[in-house]
Amino acid sequence: MGILFKKKPYSVGLALSGGGAKGFAHIGVFRALEEFDIRPDIIVGTSAGALMGSLFADGYSAGEIEQLFNEREFAEFAQIQLPKSGIFDSSRFSLFLEQHLRAQRFEELQIPLIVVATDLDNGKSRAFTSGPIVEPVRASCSVPVLFSPVLIDGVHYVDGGLFHNFPVSFIRSQCEYVIGVNVTPYVPRDYGQNLYGIAERSFHYLFRANTTQDRRDCDLLIETEKFGQYKLFDLKNANQIVEVGYHTALEALEGFLSGRKKKAPVKPFLQKFPKLQKLKSAYL
Repeated sequence: MGILFKKKPYSVGLALSGGGAKGFAHIGVFRALEEFDIRPDIIVGTSAGALMGSLFADGYSAGEIEQLFNEREFAEFAQIQLPKSGIFDSSRFSLFLEQHLRAQRFEELQIPLIVVATDLDNGKSRAFTSGPIVEPVRASCSVPVLFSPVLIDGVHYVDGGLFHNFPVSFIRSQCEYVIGVNVTPYVPRDYGQNLYGIAERSFHYLFRANTTQDRRDCDLLIETEKFGQYKLFDLKNANQIVEVGYHTALEALEGFLSGRKKKAPVKPFLQKFPKLQKLKSAYL
């Protein structure tokens, strides 16, 4: 019987979806978690989730991460190239990470991190958990066709969202509670009949198809249709997206505490994070 009730390795896991600029919403979620002293024991991220997750796992606060991206331009992370394996070369993205990450290897991070990328050569997902951080994160963010694949140990890797845009499954069995942030819920909208518009639309369909079960597997799911009003590379509205993420996180926490969205026992969660009593008292 003891085996049936064996304690899981981690109490709280945080799963962060991909979504391009919509990933700025993760910063708002980090801010909400900080307000209630909720510190995840492990983080898993795909694409933008891998980028934001790596900085949070590295000890950056939500405010510090937001400051890193204030008034940034797309050209600071990628440059156009003669199309060969991708329209853009993302080597500048690696330079950004090298300059700002305090840890250079996964083992040096303050919180364990899993970065999910897609092995393009063999058609499968790859979870990076050790070794150098920069290139796996860059690979996880490399949307096919738009960005060139990233070569790691002789294998070409691209965006992890092809198979797992919302990588809850990578930590579900290891965590008592999983907080999931999905910044790419599908929202029907008009799209441009051009290369970018068609590519963005196609990836939205792909993400919707591979996130269904992961959404169900969250104890606390943070998402809103409001994310759908922003485009994949909408850097100009970064601060707005952060605020949407923050308020969506507060609403999701309130729903979880009220029992309206009950997926797991609330009492142990409250005992672990007593500051949440303030939020519960404010709404209930």
